[in-house]
Amino acid sequence: MFKRREQPIARLLMQQLRELGLETPLLQKRLIDSWPTVAGEAIARYTTNVRIQNQTLFVSLSIPALRADLSMRRQELVRMLNQHVGAQVIADIRFC
Repeated sequence: MFKRREQPIARLLMQQLRELGLETPLLQKRLIDSWPTVAGEAIARYTTNVRIQNQTLFVSLSIPALRADLSMRRQELVRMLNQHVGAQVIADIRFC
């Protein structure tokens, strides 16, 4: 008899993505797409651009007062975004 190695399909897919070098870009895309959900629709309305570079999320906002307010909540937003994706994708957020 042979022993079966049954694994959940999600685990197999993530393992294959990791081997192909596509896991990080996928997680980054999921994190960027989750910005309106985590930050809220009111904040997302004033967001003009969101990108990730060197584990830092850069968020461009059209209202300077909103930048100051969100800067005070930076660590909370980092934690919530990473938690939403289920992995440590970013370490910091910069508002510009």
